[in-house]
Amino acid sequence: MEHDYKKIGLKIGLEIHQQLDTRKLFCNCPSVLRNDKPRYTVERILNPVVGETGEIDVAAAHEKMKNKTFIYQVYDTNCLVELDESPPRNINIDALKIVLQLAELFKCKIFPITQVMRKTVVDGTNTSGFQRTVLVAHDGYVETPEGKVGIETIALEEDSARKVSEDEKTKTFKLDRLGIPLVEITTKPEIYSPKQGKEVALKIGEILRACNVKRGLGTIRQDVNISIKGSKRVEIKGFQDPKMMIKTIDTEISRQKKCLENNECKNEVRGALPDGSSKFQRPMPGAARMYPETDVPLLKISRELINEVKKNLPKLVSEHKSYLSEFGLNDELVKLVLKQGKVEDFKTLSKVIESPELIAKSLTLFQKEIARKEGKPLEEVNGILDAHVLEAILEEVGGKISKNDVRTVMQKIVRGESLDEAMEKSDVDLREEVEKFVKENPGLSQGAYMGLVMGKFKGKVLGKEVMDVLKEVM
Repeated sequence: MEHDYKKIGLKIGLEIHQQLDTRKLFCNCPSVLRNDKPRYTVERILNPVVGETGEIDVAAAHEKMKNKTFIYQVYDTNCLVELDESPPRNINIDALKIVLQLAELFKCKIFPITQVMRKTVVDGTNTSGFQRTVLVAHDGYVETPEGKVGIETIALEEDSARKVSEDEKTKTFKLDRLGIPLVEITTKPEIYSPKQGKEVALKIGEILRACNVKRGLGTIRQDVNISIKGSKRVEIKGFQDPKMMIKTIDTEISRQKKCLENNECKNEVRGALPDGSSKFQRPMPGAARMYPETDVPLLKISRELINEVKKNLPKLVSEHKSYLSEFGLNDELVKLVLKQGKVEDFKTLSKVIESPELIAKSLTLFQKEIARKEGKPLEEVNGILDAHVLEAILEEVGGKISKNDVRTVMQKIVRGESLDEAMEKSDVDLREEVEKFVKENPGLSQGAYMGLVMGKFKGKVLGKEVMDVLKEVM
């Protein structure tokens, strides 16, 4: 599917929504998803009203024609705010700090005073009929090989309810997701090829993952706005995999070309499909869908808060990679430390012992191997062998234990032994065992004899005590 993107005047803009890993935005409810039976359900219907322009929004009118009842499943982790039966609480300061971090990382200008707004929502995904959103920053950028792409705005907003099912008469939603804090990052329409679009999405994703955001399927949603010369802007919503971006954009270009030929171009919102195509969802919402939230005061972002955020900016993965590579670690170990989020632990342990490879392996490979041998989940092993425990072990290297003993001591601790117990000398008569191996296998090196002894006792003895005995015997 070949297109001359410059000739057809292709313009692309991205909207990326990412859940933040905190409690909900305007109440104290936890941001957890539920798969059990709800406590009860409530029902609502859509009643469109005339907006500030004196007209009913076109998207609201379209949804009303479906004449559906919205059913909401309510859990004990929901409150009256999510049911729209109680005013919102003060904005979640932890979520705000995360968004301010992102604003700094994207080189944006932060609004010192800003107004929480209501964005009209007509598809039943909000019990109130609107989504609360607040503009936090604007006018930033990301770098791509093809030049800078502007970040138009960064907003903090509520996530929507989670759809469970739909038929001709009803739509059913869970209220577990409603109100989870989202950051919305909107680029300027300064992306001029699908490849550049993918690069921008990946760069934004890298910056997001440096901050305290949720991970996993469904925690990030990407929408792409596409237009070519002579056509109208189309928004394609809901694809999560950046790998599909190029195909999705190329397919939409072909569709818009056909619409131009048939004089059928429309401003519309479409849903992404797995094969890269899209389907019509609704008309593009009108310009008057935003209005002030009267139940929440103006948001004032102080210089003190911004300075606090600046002092605690996270490092990007690319920066962490450069940092780890300076220690001479191979690519595999660098990737493992980054993937498992162990960079800060690595920094801590590097102050204890000058052995980067041992530190990296203790944080990653050793723990995975021990989890497999002991039949325990890796998460459990990670919890037992945290940075404090590893620090205590590594402090003993060169004294009570050798580098080769670190993995053995770690394994003993996972089995339930204390650090002192794990480093105690074994009750095996090592001198007798070593002499036996030397007699039965004459002429081997110290390393070979050590391997034979360690292999026989498999973690019951420490390498340092075996080596001490070998030096005496040989």
